[in-house]
Parts: sequence; C-alpha cells; structure tokens
Amino acid sequence: MAQPARAIVIGGGIGGLTAAAALHRRGWEVTVLERARSLEPVGAAISLAPNALRALDAIGIGDEIRDLANWQGDGGLRTPGGRWLSRSSAEAAARFGGPLVLLPRTTLVARLAALLPPGTVRTATTATLADPGDATRPARVSAGGEELEADLVVGADGINSRVRSALFPAHPGPVYAGFTTWRVLIPVPGAEFASHETWGRGRIWGTHPLKDGRVYAYAAAMTPAGERAPDDEKAELVRRFGDWHDPIPAVIAAARPEDVLRHDVHHIARPLPAYHRGRTCLLGDAAHAMPPTLGQGGNQAIEDAIVLALPHSRLRSSGGTPISADLAAYTAARLPRTTEIARRAVQVARLNMARSRAVVAVRDTAIAALSKAGPALFLRSFDGIADWRPPYASEQAHADRR
Repeated sequence: MAQPARAIVIGGGIGGLTAAAALHRRGWEVTVLERARSLEPVGAAISLAPNALRALDAIGIGDEIRDLANWQGDGGLRTPGGRWLSRSSAEAAARFGGPLVLLPRTTLVARLAALLPPGTVRTATTATLADPGDATRPARVSAGGEELEADLVVGADGINSRVRSALFPAHPGPVYAGFTTWRVLIPVPGAEFASHETWGRGRIWGTHPLKDGRVYAYAAAMTPAGERAPDDEKAELVRRFGDWHDPIPAVIAAARPEDVLRHDVHHIARPLPAYHRGRTCLLGDAAHAMPPTLGQGGNQAIEDAIVLALPHSRLRSSGGTPISADLAAYTAARLPRTTEIARRAVQVARLNMARSRAVVAVRDTAIAALSKAGPALFLRSFDGIADWRPPYASEQAHADRR
C-alpha cells in the first residue's frame, strides 16, 4: 500500500494550522514545526470576513467559528469628537454573502489545532529549510537536530520568514509601514457601545465587543520605527487617545499596563517573484505581509492555505508527490490577488493615517457624503475581497461525498 504524501509546515500560526488541517483532511501526513513554546498566538483578536469564513467552510469549521464569534453589525466610523461619519448595517452581509465576525485569536487557533491528530504539532522547534527540493528529490528541513524529508514544505513562518529568505535571498524583505499599533483584549465593566473605528490625524482607534463579554480595542499612530513609551504603553495611550470620545477613555482606564501589546507595523512593499520554489511554498505574512488597515492579513493566510491544499486532493490515495505545476498554479492563483489587496491596504493606511488638517477635512467630508449616498457606495472598497469563494469548493464537496 502506497504511503501518504508528507508535508512539513514551518510555523504554527493561523495560516500554517489551516494549511496543516486542509492537507490532513486530504490524506496527507503532516508535521507542524513551531519555534514558540506553545501555540498561544501573539495578538488579541481577529476579524474574519466572509471570504475567510467560506475558506474555513472547506475544512468543516466555518459554521462553528460563526457560532463562536461576535457578528459585526451595528457600528461605524467616527471622528475623535464622537461624530459619526458612517454607520454600518446588515447591508454588508447581504452584499458579500455572509457576516463579518470577530473572535479571540486563541479561539481560532485552538479550533484549527483540534483538527489535527495528536503529535502533529511540535512546539519549541526551530526549523531551517535545508533544501527546497525539486521534481526529482524531496525537500529537506533541519529541525531540532534532525533532518526531515518531505514531499511539500509550507513556509508559514511570518513576516520575518527564514523560509522566504532561503527561497529568495535577493528580496529586500519587509519594510516599516510608518506606524505602530497597540492592542488590548480586556473586560470593561459597564461599557455599552456600538462597534466603531475612529480616525483622527495620524491616529486611529477601534473598539469592538466580543461574544464572551470582553472588549477588543486597537490603536495606531504614526511614529518613528522602534519608538517606545518612556514609562509604559498604557500611559502612552492616555496621552494619545485619552481625550477622544467615549468609550475610549474607559477602555484605556480598564487596561493594566501589561494588557497593552505594542508592535510596529511592517509590510512587504516589493512583491515576491513567486510564492514557491521547488517543493517549497510560502503563505500568509511570509509571502505577502500587509498593513492591517483592511483587516485582511489573517484572512488572506486562510485563503492561501485552502487554495494550496485542496488541489492536491488527487494525491491523497496515490502516494504521489506534488509537482512544480501544482505549486506554480498556487502562485498563479494567489500572487496577483494578494498583491492587489496589499496595495489597497497601503492606500487605506495613507488615508486613515493622514496627518494634514486639510487632507483629514477632505477625507472626513468625502466619507460622510458617501455614507449619506448609500452604504453600498462605501462598501465598494471590499468588492473583489470579501466576496471571494474558494475555487475548489466543488471539488471539496464532491470528495466529501465519496
């Protein structure tokens, strides 16, 4: 009896675990190598748009995630003084064929990991790509003093990907986007509010309730790379956002200094020439890190994983190995889409992080006018993004019926 094809996934984040789950579902033997000591993700919460939820449907957990998450409906965009520039509604779900939901990253990671057999994930394991492989030889990975061979290696090791550097050593890698971010996920007793994002001059804030009763809040500001607060990051939030509209001061007050996460934002400004070489491919931030301004970073990693894994279902029982044409098709499907979405994310960052008073005044006036003209006009920026559907959904449905 032929042995199943073997895949090694380097990186146990959302994209890597989705790829591992999808490959396992199709009959692959999968090993996930994660350098951190646990799968506890860095970050607080994640917003999943209809495109990512449909991708998760392909591995059987889309509805479960919808049930665990808070559906984003009532809310909108505000000014620091509290004036509403636009209001969201159920029209977004109708336009894109499903809801936008929000849930803790830990919840999503736990559900993805639960799809894998015991022993699949090896934490506290630093992995190095020793050989990307080709049509005649397997790929090789050095990990924990071992050298492992695989029919496919998936580099899902984040924005500072060592796999990317090994595949494309001449690529300049990520660059600073010009702003830093803060995030908190905390209980805020007595807080009642609609979800909102607030745009100021060179600063933004977002506040969103979660289904478990906690509040997820994030902020961003234009700062020099590497700058940190002279005291603590909670105090920095007070200085920058403490006089903005309710409930922002209450959220900051409820946070402890240790609750506040701060990270500079980097992105891949120059697209890679491909997302694969030999038997090795890249996905998520390793391939196309983008600013968080469209909320699509994790969503695109999930899409990557599904598009990568499902075409190889024909290899499930044959014990065959992926050939260069399979990964070339993955690059052809994903590189143009993710490059365009990353470009839009950069454009939105320039808009919502604008510092000029004149530019901000024009921006806010235009947003308010578009909102009054109809929500559909304001939602057009997500056309071609949130309405995406997995191209192999029909193949998946057919395979699941067998």
